[in-house]
Amino acid sequence: MTAALQIARSGLDALDARMKTISNNLANVNTTGFKRDRASFATMMYQTAREAGSPAGGDQQYAAALGTGTGVRVTGSERIHAQGALTPTDNALDLGIEGGGFFAVTRPDGTQAYTRDGAFKLDAEGRLVTASGERLNPEIIIPDGATAITIAPDGSVSARLAGDTAAQELGQIQLTRFLNPGGLLPLGGNLYGETAGSGAAQAGAPGADGTGSIRQGSLEGSNVSTVQELVDMIETQRAYEVNAKVINAADEMARYVTQNV
Repeated sequence: MTAALQIARSGLDALDARMKTISNNLANVNTTGFKRDRASFATMMYQTAREAGSPAGGDQQYAAALGTGTGVRVTGSERIHAQGALTPTDNALDLGIEGGGFFAVTRPDGTQAYTRDGAFKLDAEGRLVTASGERLNPEIIIPDGATAITIAPDGSVSARLAGDTAAQELGQIQLTRFLNPGGLLPLGGNLYGETAGSGAAQAGAPGADGTGSIRQGSLEGSNVSTVQELVDMIETQRAYEVNAKVINAADEMARYVTQNV
C-alpha cells in the first residue's frame, strides 16, 4: 500500500508541474514573441522481481518479466521555438523575425541577452532599445529629426536626415542563432540567456545561415494555441483526479487490512 501511495504521489507532483506549465502558456498568450513550454516526463526506476527468460522449471522459461514501476518524474520543461504569427503594426520601429534568429541586446549590467520581441523604441540618445531599456547590439542610432526610417529584410537601416533629399544608411541590424534554442535560459522580460546546452551564439546578417529575415512594421505574436492548451488542461485535471482516487483507494485498503487482519 505504501508503494501505491508513493507512486500516486509522484503522479500528482508531475501533473502539478504540467498544470503550472500550461498556466504560464495561457498567461502569455498575448506576449510578443513568447514561445510555449512543454513539460517532459520519464518513468522512475523499476523494481524487477523476475526477468523475462528466467527458468520456470524444467526446460521452460518465463516469457514475461515480473516487476512494477515506482512512479514518474519531471525531466524538464522544453520550450517550443515554433514561428509565431506576424501581425502588422505600421510602426517603423516594430520588427518581426521570420525564421529562427534572435535580437541581441545589452542589459543594464553589461551582460548579453537575446529576444524575439522586436517592439523597439528610441532612448534619449536615439538608440534602438527594448521596452525595458536594453540596447540593441550592435547599436543603431537614429539621428534627431530623421524621417522615412526603413529597415530592410537583410537588416540594413536607412533614413532621410534633415536637409537631405536621399536616404542615408545608418547601420546594420544583426540576428543571432543557436544550435539548440531550446537550451536557452529564460530570464524573464522576454529575454533569454546563453547556456552550455544552447551552444554558442552565432551572429550574422539576417537572411544568412538560417538566422531568419526581418519584417519591418510587424510583431511576432505568441505561438501558444489556446485550444490546445485548454485540451491539455482538461486532460491534466482528469489525470490528477484519477491519481488522487488511487491515493484514497490505497488508504482505504490499508485501513481495512489494519482493522481486519
